[in-house]
Amino acid sequence: MKTWHEIRAFPPAIRLLLVNQLGVNTGFYLLIPYLALHMGENLGMSAAVVGIVLGVRNLSQQGLFLIGGTASDRLGARGVIITGCALRTVGFGLFALGDGLPVLLAASVLSGLAGALFNPAVRAYLALEAGERKVEAFALFNLFATTGALIGPLLGSALLLVDFRASALTAAGIFAVLTIAQALTLPTRHVTPTGNSVMTDWREVIGNRGFVAFALAMVGMFTLENQLYLLLPDGARRATGWEGAAGLVFLVGTLTHLGLQLPITRALKGRGTRGRWISVGLALMALSFVPPMTLAGQGTPPVGLVETAWRALPVLAGAVLLQLGLMTAQPFVLELIPGFGRPELTGTYFGLFYVVSGVAAAIGNTAIGWAMDTGDRTASPWLPWACCLAFGVASAAGVAWLNRRRVLPALPAPVPAAA
Repeated sequence: MKTWHEIRAFPPAIRLLLVNQLGVNTGFYLLIPYLALHMGENLGMSAAVVGIVLGVRNLSQQGLFLIGGTASDRLGARGVIITGCALRTVGFGLFALGDGLPVLLAASVLSGLAGALFNPAVRAYLALEAGERKVEAFALFNLFATTGALIGPLLGSALLLVDFRASALTAAGIFAVLTIAQALTLPTRHVTPTGNSVMTDWREVIGNRGFVAFALAMVGMFTLENQLYLLLPDGARRATGWEGAAGLVFLVGTLTHLGLQLPITRALKGRGTRGRWISVGLALMALSFVPPMTLAGQGTPPVGLVETAWRALPVLAGAVLLQLGLMTAQPFVLELIPGFGRPELTGTYFGLFYVVSGVAAAIGNTAIGWAMDTGDRTASPWLPWACCLAFGVASAAGVAWLNRRRVLPALPAPVPAAA
């Protein structure tokens, strides 16, 4: 009930963007996790070709976030959001209609470009529209995104019982509905010219040393968040000998997020600085890899249901701790980003931040994957968990240092109510 009142307290534009994010994640996760399976098993493509198609999609999105953010600042976030959703409708539709490599590559480019457009634009619109209530808006935004990430795979697995094309057409239909809804109801915000060329604006953002230092310090958050899909599921399978344990990790983490995101944000908002809570959240994310590390090396399969459940507990505890850290840090991270520069460049700041995060996630996942392989080869199963712990501690220390040096932007004082 409190969540519903929180949502109703925001203007219609923000409520629409919350529903939009629910639909975006539902449509994305009901299709993309099953794309590699479709290309490999249904279309008979090699692993190398599958990797190329998925890599093109990631590169099209992560590499063009800055373009999407700049377009949001200069053309207006509303038009960029609508264009992005329309492009993803076309891209996902092509996945349903085409079996050849050229069509799949075109679909990957379009769907990736779509994400590069609407992701920074949605966050910029939300930040500008929410005013002093940015942190609550972003907490709700995360809540709706997480709900979509839970619904999407469940819906996708059900649609796969029909065939992959049913999943792709359903995902395209969701984005088509979102496109129409935004075109009809999302208000147009006034665009304030930046007064400079695009290159000058980029130099201004990239030259903001405090912002670049903060973006680099957040490398740990994105690297560790991705372990919900890589290291933790693998650890759960190894610990229990049960393939379904991977899904259980995702389910427990998601339900934790849905139940606690808003209470945590409300409790922390009025206490301490934003930098302090971001640092605490990163430290919690780092510590989340300690319980599963205690299981590393127990190669013998469990005997019986009780021992299987006992083996699963440390990994599930890690998933819960990871989500608690993410819930603590992420809304305050998104709230701080616009404060580093002029409001006219909000989209550009979000765009560059997500370029850095995308590169960081790719490098971090590569490092963790290397640690997993090396740990198996050298009988050091603790190695990937220790690497994650080091990533998180380094990021928490970096943000704490920036906070002590007063590099992070101070929030404006609340405007007193008129008598």
